[in-house]
Amino acid sequence: MDYQTVKIERRGASAWIWMNRPEVHNAFDETLIEELTSAFAALDADDGVRAIVLAGEGKSFSAGADLNWMKRQGAAPLEHNLADARKLATLFRTIASCRTPTIARVHGVALGGGMGLASACDICVASTKAQFATSEVRLGIIPAAIGPYVLRAIGERQALRYFQTTRSPRRTSWTRGCSRWSTRCCWAAHWPRRRRAN
Repeated sequence: MDYQTVKIERRGASAWIWMNRPEVHNAFDETLIEELTSAFAALDADDGVRAIVLAGEGKSFSAGADLNWMKRQGAAPLEHNLADARKLATLFRTIASCRTPTIARVHGVALGGGMGLASACDICVASTKAQFATSEVRLGIIPAAIGPYVLRAIGERQALRYFQTTRSPRRTSWTRGCSRWSTRCCWAAHWPRRRRAN
């Protein structure tokens, strides 16, 4: 598949998915959601891939939802909004259910849905300057689609705190077991693949 908003890079046994919308801090719209879902599904089906790394081009990992996309959703009929919400939920579920280990490589900001992408991955490795937040709460929007994955990543008590206050979680909550950047993922060749549930 030819992608407009993502780039796929193979590094040995690992595959890197680069979100490629740096001009909007990799904020996602319907195209990026569809392409990320497709890329994760395709790479997970490839037995030669031992790890999938999700990263962002430019200054940020992902600023969450694209404001122009949100404006279009606001003017769209209910059925269209429900369809878009289901596609977003499918993206997070696709990442979380990959049998191939997934790693979020976070730099800059991971806001709202960007925090959800990091949470849906098995491991999150963040730079020392990375910032995480459920900033949509300031707009009166609950972090619904990302909620289950944030709960899984940092626990219920901490997640509820951030969902209600919009304060940024400490990076240490996201990077347990990882002390610094992992840029080569050469160890990924030694990871076993998870079995699919029948």
